[in-house]
Formats: sequence, C-alpha cells, structure tokens
Amino acid sequence: MDLSIPAMDLFLSSSNCSTVRFANLYYRSPAPLRRRTFAVRSTALPFPNHKAKYFRELQAAVDVVERACRLCLDVKSSLSAKSDGRIVEKNDQTPVTVADFGVQALVSLELGKLFPSIPLVAEEDSAFVRSNNLVEPVVNAVTGCLSSIDKSRTEADVLEAIDRGGKDAFVFCTKPATYWVLDPIDGTRGFLKGTEALYVVGLALVVDGEIVLAVMGCPNWKEDLRNKSISEVQGYKNILSESGIVMVAHLGCGTWARRLIFERQDTINVPHSWTRCCVDHYSLVHEARFCIPESQTWDSLPISALFNATTDANSIGDNQILLLPQCCGSLCKYLMVASGRASVFILRTRDEKTIKAWDHAAGIICVHEAGGQVSDWEGYQIDLTADQTERRIIFPLGGVLVTNGTLHNQIIEIIYRV
Repeated sequence: MDLSIPAMDLFLSSSNCSTVRFANLYYRSPAPLRRRTFAVRSTALPFPNHKAKYFRELQAAVDVVERACRLCLDVKSSLSAKSDGRIVEKNDQTPVTVADFGVQALVSLELGKLFPSIPLVAEEDSAFVRSNNLVEPVVNAVTGCLSSIDKSRTEADVLEAIDRGGKDAFVFCTKPATYWVLDPIDGTRGFLKGTEALYVVGLALVVDGEIVLAVMGCPNWKEDLRNKSISEVQGYKNILSESGIVMVAHLGCGTWARRLIFERQDTINVPHSWTRCCVDHYSLVHEARFCIPESQTWDSLPISALFNATTDANSIGDNQILLLPQCCGSLCKYLMVASGRASVFILRTRDEKTIKAWDHAAGIICVHEAGGQVSDWEGYQIDLTADQTERRIIFPLGGVLVTNGTLHNQIIEIIYRV
C-alpha cells in the first residue's frame, strides 16, 4: 500500500475524523482527532485485506456499483433522445426508469454469481417491467454492463435476477442472516432532474443484524476545486460532467472515497486515489448545515421551534440555520454528512409512509465510519431486524437522525424538550 501520494481533498471535510462502531441508546460525541487526509492508490481497496473481514465482498461490491453507475449514465444519456416507455410512474407515484431495474438486475446477477448463498433485499420486481413494456430496454442496458463472460444472458435471466431481490424472494423468519441490501437508484427524481441533483446507487452487506460494509456510487457528485492547484483544476476541466465518486465503508476500517471518472480518450489521466472521509467539525446547532427530505417541511420538525431555516448561505440571520436543498433521496443526504458537506440529516416518520431499509443501510455505516452517528429520535440505533420476515422495513421511533456526532445529543435533547 502506497501512502506517499498527496491527498486529494475531495470534500469539505473537517479536523474531526474518527471511526466509531454502533452503540446502544445515547451516543457519546467522538473526541476530536488530528486531521487525517491521505490517499492511497486505487488499484485495491484503501486498506489491506487482513484488516477487513469482508474484503472480498467489498471488492465485488465496489466493482458492481461502479458498473451500475456506468449503466445509469448510459440510460440517462438516452433519455433526452428517446423517451418511449423509459420513464413511468410506480403505484406509489415515485418516478422509475430503466436504470432502476437495470441496476437491480446487474447487481443481482454479479453478486449471485460470486455469492450464491447470500440473498438480496432490493426495491423492484419484474412484474412492473413486464407490464410497462420495459423488458427490452432493461435487458439491453444490463447486457452492456455485464462482465464479458456473461454477455449472453437472456431476457429470462435478467427478469429472474430482478426478482431475486423482490418482495417474495426470500423469507428470513427470526433467524440470524447474512444478506445484501440494495437501493438501485436512491433519488430517482434527482436522476431525472439533471446534473445538479444528486442520486446514489447504494449497496450494503448485513450480517446478523449488523451492517458490515457498504458502497455508494454517485455519478454526478461535483468536485470542489477551491483548494486545487492550477494544474489540477485544468485537468478536472477535461473530465466529463458526469464525473462522480464512489464511497466505501467497512466496519472498523473507516469510510473512503475516490473519483468515479469516465474520461474522453484525449484527456489526461486524473489520479484515482482513495481519500479518507470525515464528518464536519460544527459543534453548535445554529452553525450546522442541515438536510431534510423533499417531502417534508422545516416547520414539521421539532427543531423549527427554536430555529428558522434559510437556503441562502450568504445571508444567515440570527436564529437561522442553513438548509441545503441540492440533494434528492435519503442516501444522498447520508453521503453529504459522511463527506463533511452537511452536518445533519433529519427525517420524521409519517403514518402513511413506511421507511425502507435500502434507503438507509448503506448510509448508516458510511456515516458511522466517517465519525458521525445515526439513531432514531430517542437515541436508539436503527434496527434492521425489526421486519423479521422480509428485512425490508425499519421502524425508527419518531424518525431518523444523522449527524456529525458532535451535534447528536444536542439535537436529541431539543427533540425531547419540544
């Protein structure tokens, strides 16, 4: 492992960087640590295999998520030229595209080949593909991203792969289990909006109720060039606008990210190096940067009783906090907190809407391993085994709170008092 390469400061990170494990009940804020920003070559994972129990699984997850991001970009580029049957509405009125089903099929095929005994919990099923005339475009999207030995997969193979992650594919009962959790595209509305709104391919591995690794791929994450040298800035200008990041986390090994780059043939090579991800350093609630779901308003949250919100970073008044508007989907907001670009993500449970495991699993470990904390509104860890038979739904008390760790107990206290 080469640690001599200069750090690529991908994120607006802070000096507080720590690795924490899941805790029960109220979390203690992590102690400040000295800045750790260094990079390693991306020919392998950013830590040696003897440090990571699930090294092989994480390698496979990184590979398939990167190819899934490529699939998303391919489908997205075709949307502007051809829209017949490619964007439809599911029964819950959330937009879904060929990319959602294509990613689920791709991940299912690749992981099923490598780890056939590990089931997959995912969002989609093939009935919707069949009834909306999406079979051919989904199959075409998948076969274009499969490994070379799998190019001959049939329509039946692809549809079966989608159903491998569907609702009725596996019954867990109350037994301890190992399984993958996949959100094919978290933030599909962001996928449809354009390059400014984020979307994420999120994959996690759960072992006996504990998240042990995760990968999140964000194809349109924008590089912050303010701290780059002139030569670095010029190099990045030559990269396609879809350049993003892939973020990985493994229990006890930290959270890391590197560029997800698709270059033109005539561009220079930008170093593909891993950078340690750290949550931000803010310790006062009114200074923190908040994310909330697009479907919820600031006024619906308890903290609004003490603070108003503004989206104007240049004009934050007294008794106001900054609300970041640019990311869609829950995993996108976990990505923001884990990378240090946001301080807090807060979500309120609603009676009419269930909270799905795939919207949170990959993000939870990425935030934890970056030094942050995740709990429900009463301070308890998120229980992925509460849905004993299917592992598809979580039941956080009050809602979900994701923070940089330092702010966690302060916001729990505000929620309790209000």
